[in-house]
Amino acid sequence: MHEPAVTAAELTRRIAERSARVGIIGQGYVGLPLAVEFARVGFTVTGFDTSLDHVTTLNAGRSHTPDVPDETLRARLDAGRYQATTDLSALAECDAVIICVPTPLRKSKDPDISFVTAAAQEAAAHFRPAQLVILESTTYPGTTQELLAPMFEARGARPGVDCFLAFSPERIDPANPTFAVKDIPKVVGGLTPECASLTALLYRQIVGRVVTVSSPRVAELAKLYENVFRNVNIALANELAVMCRQLGVSTREVIDAAATKPFGFMPFYPGPGIGGHCIGVDPAYLAWRMRLNGYEARFIHLADEINRAMPQYVVDLVTESLNGRRRCLNGAHILALGIAYKRGVGDTRESPALEVIARLMDRGAKVDYADPYVPEIAFEGRALKAVEASDERLAEADCVVILTDHPDFDYARIVAVSTLVVDSRGATYRLSAPADKVVAL
Repeated sequence: MHEPAVTAAELTRRIAERSARVGIIGQGYVGLPLAVEFARVGFTVTGFDTSLDHVTTLNAGRSHTPDVPDETLRARLDAGRYQATTDLSALAECDAVIICVPTPLRKSKDPDISFVTAAAQEAAAHFRPAQLVILESTTYPGTTQELLAPMFEARGARPGVDCFLAFSPERIDPANPTFAVKDIPKVVGGLTPECASLTALLYRQIVGRVVTVSSPRVAELAKLYENVFRNVNIALANELAVMCRQLGVSTREVIDAAATKPFGFMPFYPGPGIGGHCIGVDPAYLAWRMRLNGYEARFIHLADEINRAMPQYVVDLVTESLNGRRRCLNGAHILALGIAYKRGVGDTRESPALEVIARLMDRGAKVDYADPYVPEIAFEGRALKAVEASDERLAEADCVVILTDHPDFDYARIVAVSTLVVDSRGATYRLSAPADKVVAL
């Protein structure tokens, strides 16, 4: 085993010269853009994934994320800077290993870190001296120190000496044209100062700003707090929408008026609920961890209660709006526009639109959906295929429900052709439409 100073110095040299080989476990929405960015600046990158189909597709130059165009992926492949594989033994060839795997919730709302555990076990099994291992997957405070470090120590690795462990949370916002990987500051927390220094050096090769904090626990908590902040403020906007409807005023008009204040206010907007891989999941990780400490995170629980009530609230709006036209929900034809969790992407993870559709169907409605990014979907024992939001389909629907405000939809045409629109995203806010034709949050 190399001497500590030599080990750190050699790894530092390889990173600074961009001759280090970077291995990224998980080639999804987080791992693939990260891999492509490291390859872009000159690193040789190996993308690891457990799905052979996934790996085959990537090696053929076909991307599955909105942030990595096929031509960009093919350019990295042709340059010999990127290759995907299912062979985890190749981790031993990597100077830096970054773990970017899912961290979902169990049905009990407890954290499911089985993917992190499996990835870390593989990294530890193939560990060699002078290796940097970074966890990017969002998780509860303490994971890096309490779960990862013992796995490497059990194999003779010495954190900060010949093994360098850190946490640096992913901050990718899929399909955001303004902030790509290279534009988003990286937060870094290492087990030791040496771990933090090497991790910061690696990320400085691809991002303009790296913020080093005192420990992995701080970095883990910072990531959770980012999304708790969003979760709580979305809940506040959702509750405001309920109150505004009872008071007979426009929620959007109220929020836009408040947003004219140049300080002390940040606008958040209501919707049919929360979805995606972060906002609806991350707060539960923190609440679970605090429960182990005997503390109940009350804001988190209240925000979760409000946000998870929104799909039913949208169903109630549809029911009420149909009743106002002497039409029953049972047997009504509903056309849902958008089922992805956010605009401009095809990601349906935790999408509240799916719950709205399921509840409408459970009440006897016939539901079709249009989504240019999701050609078909299977959920809760149901299988649906997308239809075109044509004038004919819009006109024949008893109610059109906007569940995802994709930029591809022509909302002026939708309002003009449809007989009734329930808008849960504020997509029609600035359009002139009869009050009895458009019902909005």
